[in-house]
Amino acid sequence: MYKQKSISAFISLLFLIGSGFSANVSAGEPVVWEISSRAELLKGEARGVSVTDTGVLTLAPNLSQLFNTDQAYVWSTAIDAAGNVYLGTGHDGKLFRVGPDGKGSLLYKAPELDVTALAVAGDGAVFAATSPDGKVYRVTGDGRAEVYFDPADKYIWSLAILGDGSLAVGTGDNGKLYRVRAAGAKPESSLLINTNQTHVMSLAVTKQGDLIAGTDPGGLVLRISPDGKAFGLYDAPLREIHALASAPDGSIYALALSEAASTARGGGQSANVTQSGDAAAVAAAITAATGAGDDAAAAQATQAAQPARSRNDLSNVRSAVFHILPDGSSDVVWSSTSVTGFAVVATRGGVLIGTSDKGRIYSVTDDGRDTLLLQSTEGQISSLVARGADVFAASSNQGKLFRFGASAVSEGSYESAVRDARLVASWGRIWWRGSGPIELQTRSGNSERPDTTWSDWSATYTDARGSQITSPKARFIQWRAVLRGPGGALRGGPELDDVSVAYLPRNVAPEVLAITVLPPGVALLQQLQIQMDPNIESSGLDAAMFGVIAQAPPRRVYQRGARALQWQGEDRNSDTLEYAVYYRSLNETTFRLLKEHIRESFYTVDGASLADGRYVFKVLASDDLDNPPGYALSGERVSEPVDVDNTPPVVRVASQPQITGDHVRVVFDVEDATGRIKRADISIDGGAWHEVFPDDGIADSQRERYSLDLTVAGTGEHTISMRAFDNSGNAGNVSVTIRR
Repeated sequence: MYKQKSISAFISLLFLIGSGFSANVSAGEPVVWEISSRAELLKGEARGVSVTDTGVLTLAPNLSQLFNTDQAYVWSTAIDAAGNVYLGTGHDGKLFRVGPDGKGSLLYKAPELDVTALAVAGDGAVFAATSPDGKVYRVTGDGRAEVYFDPADKYIWSLAILGDGSLAVGTGDNGKLYRVRAAGAKPESSLLINTNQTHVMSLAVTKQGDLIAGTDPGGLVLRISPDGKAFGLYDAPLREIHALASAPDGSIYALALSEAASTARGGGQSANVTQSGDAAAVAAAITAATGAGDDAAAAQATQAAQPARSRNDLSNVRSAVFHILPDGSSDVVWSSTSVTGFAVVATRGGVLIGTSDKGRIYSVTDDGRDTLLLQSTEGQISSLVARGADVFAASSNQGKLFRFGASAVSEGSYESAVRDARLVASWGRIWWRGSGPIELQTRSGNSERPDTTWSDWSATYTDARGSQITSPKARFIQWRAVLRGPGGALRGGPELDDVSVAYLPRNVAPEVLAITVLPPGVALLQQLQIQMDPNIESSGLDAAMFGVIAQAPPRRVYQRGARALQWQGEDRNSDTLEYAVYYRSLNETTFRLLKEHIRESFYTVDGASLADGRYVFKVLASDDLDNPPGYALSGERVSEPVDVDNTPPVVRVASQPQITGDHVRVVFDVEDATGRIKRADISIDGGAWHEVFPDDGIADSQRERYSLDLTVAGTGEHTISMRAFDNSGNAGNVSVTIRR
């Protein structure tokens, strides 16, 4: 079912602030949190609920737990003609049998750590491969076991029963594929092919009897003829072909893992396992195959909204499923940059994929439509087998066996991801669109993860048009949907299209984080800014939805006596701020207004309008523009003391110049009433200015004396000019004329 979005829903979406998507909504406006997309829904917890490829919640297939092995991991599964399911586990090397009635028991305990592969012979006996330094055991129905094949290889990863009843055995670290035949009292084994790969990770036999092998690290899918001739069906761009599934039409599905996924889960082992013979170290490497923690972190790291990607884009993917058609062509059915698949089984028109993404099983059609079919209670679905309409899913951590089929549960629930309102919020109404019996609840709290400090789930909301949320004010909120149906058929049950929650964050006073005073004489002017379309603001839409408008920094210019202020304002509600600038002298207690209704974060004070002295400036920020009367707040900051000095220094000739030949000695006194002398220059007869030093060597006080010995060439009149600057940039000067 494809949802038809109304215009009003689209407008609501414009106000959406989802995880990884931020909109600048001011405190005076309600925020509408809408969850309608599949990507958003996958962040929540689905119990008895499926998420379709179009983002609709429906009742999931009825997943029932059949058996708990009490082991950490289930590495391998197989099913016989009678419907018995066999589970190979780690790290106690146990083989369990679970009957059609769901009752299970230990069938065999191997001396090795892990039962890594299983196959059921035509006579009902079970072949169990163990690792490391393992063997292939033939286990009868009464639990008696004998060594059927003992290769020199370190690992045995895969088993398959060939059309003639012989057993294919895929191994590592040397990537060999063996064929073992029952011949009298002792089986006969032979090397079928050396793949020149490190590991033969997976095997499958098609309906036509072809043996298919998947390798690591080359990611090859090979068809092996009875005489050991290999034909490359597909060369995957990923490292490891972890699982294979054959379809009735002769096509093949290959689940491949990338370098990152394979290394994280220990799959190919070549990068992780050495030939040290340390069984504990090898077991630890194989243990990494749970992958649950790695994928949880990987999935969480990619929660932020991303542009839509094609399933054919295999850059940075963790796993992918390839469909190899009978004519040799291939398609990418599914790929993910965050989810690692571990198991695959063919269905009509597609596949089921077991993953380490919260122990989820995805249903994917051949044309790439991806549905979250169901979510288990465990961290990883490590194996899938099917018999008729029933699908059996084995999990790891804990090692359990589940079964589901074509019937739906009668009740399922979905818990949304936690919404962070950023601030304590008042909750408004919750409403949704869907069909059938649906109830919603909410809970809230002030910790990022729901715990005992959160409120209990609220009473149920049953009016899809909207109900007032009764959860207490808090920073975080979460909703839960309960869907109920008659059970049985998967179609025709309740469907939940989308859910919206309105809230109003608490208004927080803006802050002026810092004030910077520029040097005297530096003024700031507004540069030409890109104007926002006035229709956007009048429409009530957030301008940020139309792209960020870059604000050009102010331009610096010279202005005599100017004192420019720059500040940094912040509002956690993203309100539009207006500023006002006040001043007072240090010996006063009352601030006076200089300028208000300033939108920019700078202001230039005309120093000439203030008397000489020391002043402090106050910048007040207000969010009045985006809040109703009585709700606006303000924040302020006072600058450090600032000197205002508009009076230039006084320069005087201290005594009559003394002329000796072409040498002249002139003494100048310089005094500044407010500031300090900064520098002085001398010019003779209108020539270039040259800096001179006072008698004490440093120009740093209010009074300085300059005793200068100058050389004057030629007879007649000569003019000696001196100019002096104070630390505010004011300049005073004097000239003296001599004759020689």
